[in-house]
Amino acid sequence: MPGENLTRDEARERAALLSVDGYEVSLDLRTATGASAGEGGDGAEGPHTFRSVTTVRFRCTEPGASSFADLIAPAVTAVSLNGRDLDPGEVFDGSRLLLEDLAADNELIVDAQCAYSRTGEGMHRFVDPEDGEVYLYTQYEPADARRVYANFEQPDLKAPYRFEVRAPEGWTVWSNGVGELTDGVWRFAETKPISTYITCVVAGPYHYVTDTYERELPDGTKLEIPLGAMCRKGLAPHFDADDVFLVTKQGLDFFHDHVDYPYPFGKYDQAFVPEYNLGAMENPGLVTFREEFIFRGKVTQASYEGRANVILHEMAHMWFGDLVTMEWWDDLWLKESFADFMGAFSLVGATRFTDGWITFANRRKAWAYRADQLPSTHPVTADIRDLQDAKLNFDGITYAKGASVLKQLVAYVGQDAFLEGARRYFKRHAYGNTRLGDLLSVLEETSGRDMTAWSRAWLQTAGVNSLTPQVLLGADGRVEELAVVQEAAESHPELRPHRVAVGLYRRTSDGALERYARTETDVDGARTVVAELAGAEAPELVLVNDDDLTYCKIRFDETSLATLREHLGALTDPLARALCWSALWNLTRDALLPAREFVDLVLRFGGRESDIGVLQMLHAWAESALVHYAAPAWRETGGRLLAEGARRELEAAAPGSEPQLAWARFFARSAVAPGDFQLLQELLSGTVTVDGLDVDQELRWVFLEPLAAHGFADEKALAEELARDDTASGKRHQVRCLAARPSAEVKARGWARVVESEELSNALVEATIAGFAQPSQRELLAPYAEKYFAVIERVWEERSIQIALHVVRGLFPELLDSPETLDATDAWLAAHEDAPPALRRLVLEARDDLARALRGQACDAATG
Repeated sequence: MPGENLTRDEARERAALLSVDGYEVSLDLRTATGASAGEGGDGAEGPHTFRSVTTVRFRCTEPGASSFADLIAPAVTAVSLNGRDLDPGEVFDGSRLLLEDLAADNELIVDAQCAYSRTGEGMHRFVDPEDGEVYLYTQYEPADARRVYANFEQPDLKAPYRFEVRAPEGWTVWSNGVGELTDGVWRFAETKPISTYITCVVAGPYHYVTDTYERELPDGTKLEIPLGAMCRKGLAPHFDADDVFLVTKQGLDFFHDHVDYPYPFGKYDQAFVPEYNLGAMENPGLVTFREEFIFRGKVTQASYEGRANVILHEMAHMWFGDLVTMEWWDDLWLKESFADFMGAFSLVGATRFTDGWITFANRRKAWAYRADQLPSTHPVTADIRDLQDAKLNFDGITYAKGASVLKQLVAYVGQDAFLEGARRYFKRHAYGNTRLGDLLSVLEETSGRDMTAWSRAWLQTAGVNSLTPQVLLGADGRVEELAVVQEAAESHPELRPHRVAVGLYRRTSDGALERYARTETDVDGARTVVAELAGAEAPELVLVNDDDLTYCKIRFDETSLATLREHLGALTDPLARALCWSALWNLTRDALLPAREFVDLVLRFGGRESDIGVLQMLHAWAESALVHYAAPAWRETGGRLLAEGARRELEAAAPGSEPQLAWARFFARSAVAPGDFQLLQELLSGTVTVDGLDVDQELRWVFLEPLAAHGFADEKALAEELARDDTASGKRHQVRCLAARPSAEVKARGWARVVESEELSNALVEATIAGFAQPSQRELLAPYAEKYFAVIERVWEERSIQIALHVVRGLFPELLDSPETLDATDAWLAAHEDAPPALRRLVLEARDDLARALRGQACDAATG
């Protein structure tokens, strides 16, 4: 990534000097369908470049000054500044165009050959192996629009855009504005002022479905928004566009009811695209999603809920991020935290997924808690020095912790004041850029509260607090005093004000564990007495942060923990149960609860879990507990217990039910014994069936991966399966399974294809890495620890940041969980103090995960 970075200081200097009046971008994509023999997703060459001509008009506050435009392109044909031809060889260095002697009003024209991408950055080109069709889409955040057209690549230099595109005959092209094909050219309506990173082009023979959203506005006028949804033709039979439109309309109703600012970007297209690196991207008028949100087989409601949440998250961005945009990536949270919170808020308030806050508490917050305990943790308002920092800060803090903090803010100032603040924020800063203070000022206006102290505690400091109940019973057996103790890590000692609910639970006569007392209180400082609960009957379980109002790690007193060990499955409230599971998982990760005990809890109580999303999360946690936190000497026993338990629950589950599908998938991942693999083979062949379990194509691949990893499915079997499912999805599954096979030769080939070659697309790099490291193959992976530390700096320097992220994160030798690997990591860090900060951050994070795993293993071993 040499020369491609941009610092905050450079961006501020350029923003003070320049303002942009508009762009005209002309792209010629007719080269996209050129292909060489045998081209496909497996690495063969295709066309390399397309023509990009950009005209940008901008003003300069200091005539005679110099600045630069951004462009990453293999070649620049011509550059003209204010009618003056510039020599591309002199002004273009591969990532920047030098602009000297600027006038007060300027016109820059750049004619370049830009590159098609196979990494999901810039103009991504995909060839469908099923039918040979070519599909294009763009993805830019934080700064890859410069791979497609020359621009000023920073969020606070907003401008309107006019795009025109020449495409192969028979293709359709979409962009942010409404498009029309005239004389062989697609011309698009001018956009509102937006940032470079949310401009977008999608082109190809996509399957496209339309609908319309209509609403009467308060002034009596009618708002009509054309809706569209698209995917590859090969996925069309699986595309449930009606459900996508249903959630979209429900979301548009919700946001119009609450934000009092009509959707400002005209149409609303949603494109589900192949080989996408993210979940989705909020390009106004043309939102892009990973096509895995189109389900080829049976999935649980958790998957539909997850898709709906992402649709609404991106919709929230139309206001939080697109209409009003952060000035620089320091305030990325101004859009991502809000979108994460509003996604869940609207999910619960507008759709059939009324238990969305359970998923938020159980899944999103787990992401935040992990990120906030890493050495790279940062305040929600982060210090983003440059674009590499920005790329890494799309993390659990910016999204999930920020959203959790906003949920706490709603409890603090009240929902009405919060929403009124948002309304004023949009009207005051429409099409502009903001910083933290702009939001705080409107919240102070609407709530009447001083937001300074709250912001300092929650937005400008890092770390997560733990809250533990202390219960003192009187002689009469009732609560004499109940207090909440707040603690913080030594590295981040801030104690924060928390608005919490404290719930008291006891078993009823029929054995149900239910809440009988609740109060809300403000926890502040190291110890807070909850006077309202004095005199209550003695609780069997005290749940601090009941109803999940604040952001904290929940701890238990001894009585509560003993109750959960015996009666967790009797807890009737699904949110309370999810909070207890999350707390128990945090205890396991913190080496305060042995991993084998967590596994036992899942085996004893998981089958009684009614929330399918929570059940699937428990499966993932139990698997992680065994692989990372269990003592090595217990892994074999634990693996056998998990597989036996999963098979037992699979057989007991109601035929055709979602729990049956979840347990089937978990059984496949847990399989360890010859009988386990025999059952998987028989389910694949159809010689054995489980009543109600449809072994569809997606489930076949789930069964095949453990068979491949343990030597029961060879290359021939996987080739036969690909012939059965000769699609882009099938190819990704096959590549993952091939890399999972237990052979030194297989590992060497997988390593070479990812690390030493650029033959694979981003999706196949990801699939290869996912298959490469199998928990049952620690000995085969041993040689790759030394190789990893020898290559990562070169990989970071030479590969795109997205591929480098995959390699550095995905190939860290985490399964070689020994003090020796920890020492090797420390040695690399000591010897590479001058390595790029973003690279060091990734290695430090991996080191922390490894050290945490070793502490967990020591805790587990102490119980053996």
